[in-house]
Amino acid sequence: MAAASSVFHRVRTGSKIGAQYDQDGNLIQVETREDEEQSVKLAEILELLLAAGYFRARIKGLSPFDKVVGGMTWCITTCNFDIDVDLLFQENSTIGQKIALTEKIVSVLPKMKCPHRLEPHQIQGLDFIHIFPVIQWLVKRAIETREEMGDYVRAYSISQFSKTHKLPEDEEFLQRKDKAVRAVLDVLEVYKPQRKYRRQRDAGELLDEESRVHSTLLEYGRRYGFSKQSKQDKVDEKKGSQAGGSQAAPPGMSEVSEEENLQAAEEMRIKTLMTSMAAMVNEEGKLTASAVGQIVGLQSEEIKQIASEYAEKQSELSSEERSERYGPLQQHRRALASLNKQIQQKKKQLEELQVKHAEVKKGSDEAKRNLMEATEQSEKLDRELKSLDEMEEQADSSLLEKLRALVTMNESLKQQEQEFRTHCREEMVRLQQNIEELKTESGQDTDEEKERNQLIDKQYNTDREKLQKIRLLMARRNREIAILQRKIDEVPSRAELTQYQKRFIELYSQVSATHKETKQFFTLYNTLDDKKVYLEKEVNLLNSIHDNFQQAMSSSAAKDQFLRQMEQIVEGIKQSRIKMEKKKQENKMRRDQLNDEYLELLDKQRLYFKTVKDFKEECRKNEMLLSKLRAKGAS
Repeated sequence: MAAASSVFHRVRTGSKIGAQYDQDGNLIQVETREDEEQSVKLAEILELLLAAGYFRARIKGLSPFDKVVGGMTWCITTCNFDIDVDLLFQENSTIGQKIALTEKIVSVLPKMKCPHRLEPHQIQGLDFIHIFPVIQWLVKRAIETREEMGDYVRAYSISQFSKTHKLPEDEEFLQRKDKAVRAVLDVLEVYKPQRKYRRQRDAGELLDEESRVHSTLLEYGRRYGFSKQSKQDKVDEKKGSQAGGSQAAPPGMSEVSEEENLQAAEEMRIKTLMTSMAAMVNEEGKLTASAVGQIVGLQSEEIKQIASEYAEKQSELSSEERSERYGPLQQHRRALASLNKQIQQKKKQLEELQVKHAEVKKGSDEAKRNLMEATEQSEKLDRELKSLDEMEEQADSSLLEKLRALVTMNESLKQQEQEFRTHCREEMVRLQQNIEELKTESGQDTDEEKERNQLIDKQYNTDREKLQKIRLLMARRNREIAILQRKIDEVPSRAELTQYQKRFIELYSQVSATHKETKQFFTLYNTLDDKKVYLEKEVNLLNSIHDNFQQAMSSSAAKDQFLRQMEQIVEGIKQSRIKMEKKKQENKMRRDQLNDEYLELLDKQRLYFKTVKDFKEECRKNEMLLSKLRAKGAS
């Protein structure tokens, strides 16, 4: 029985894939590499996981497989990749579960574009040398993802805070913003471009784009030279033309002459464009220089004041631009102001708490005083009770009992007297009200009224008796209904029968699985026991051969006898083998026969299910036809 208990102890209950055994009945363990380099890599892997934030790697009760696979799963989940693994409550898994976990992890790594290759057997076999680069890459990726998500969450929280809350610096900035925008719009309105000339309609159309641009700029009083590109192009053309000559000019003289030629060509071009321009009509209404001088002389103070206001606006605009340009400084100022505000709030809260603390302390002192008084009073009462107890012990016990009974009787009599007085007062008030009502009535009752009252009383008594009989009858009927209801409830309905059937089927499946597992255990035990018996016989035979070999080789007669014994042993082994083969064939034939019977039963089961389904369908059709017939009969 000890061997049987060891066999049952090997297999984990409830596992999908049972433990696997070798030919000798020993549990097959996964081959792992246990050398110094593997231990170093395991320590580095655990340090990486702890640095990344996977603190379950500190638990000493977990195996290295659970720590490593749990860390890989945590890193993959942190990188926002889905993996159907839950390692929080599945430590010390079986071989099948470990294989499933490693296959899921390895299938996710290519989706994450991991540059390192990893196989499931390497994770299961704890090959930390090949696991380390994958863990290193996963930890790096997890940290990067966490930083990105942290920035995103921080920005989102700031955005949500800005939607509903504002800092004092923001409100001040919004107040100054309107003023600054108005000042900028005023400046833009004052200094906006004004058209001074207009190109005449009878002038020819300009063909090149550069001439049209210069003409438009001249209409607004702006004069620009040729673009650098055009100058460069002309210089390149000039160099190209000089390259074909026999002798080139000096470099300094050539640059001066080129600039003079360009300026002359520019002036000529501007004059040509201005000949086709006409002054705008609104230029006639402008002030002359003398009128401007008189205005300046008369209103110099106002001009100074406006100039000072303009300088203030300009300084505000420059400060705002500077604050926008130096964003971190402004943020630091805002943070400093918010911290100062929080400090003020905390000071106020501290003052309020100090006031509350003083009040609570005052209440505590008062409660202590009350407690001291109550304690003194309690001690005083205790002393008095002790003295009374001493007096009671010294006195006669029978006399004390009589006194106690008399005191109790006195108290009860006082209470009864009080209740009787209260009842008497109420009764007196009621009687006085009745007397007053009778006094208010006019005269005595007549004989007719008395007869009418007697008839009413008689009818009332009759109806009351009838009501009592009806109530008794109703109670009897209710009891009968309750009994019938209980009998109806005792009969199960179709849904309940279906549930009972399902539960019985589930129970039968569980019992069958347990029975099958138990039979497998017994079969395994019997097989191992037979194997042990044969091995013991073989060991005994080999030991006897070894012991008698030297003695048998000493003489030829002993040798012949030894050989005959060996042939008999071999013949016996062959006979045993033939018997076992015959038994094996019989078991195989029996298995095939049972398999055929099982297939026949499966066919019968399918036919039964099909028949039941057809029967239900026919019942449904029958009910539909009956309902139609009832509907036609009712109509």
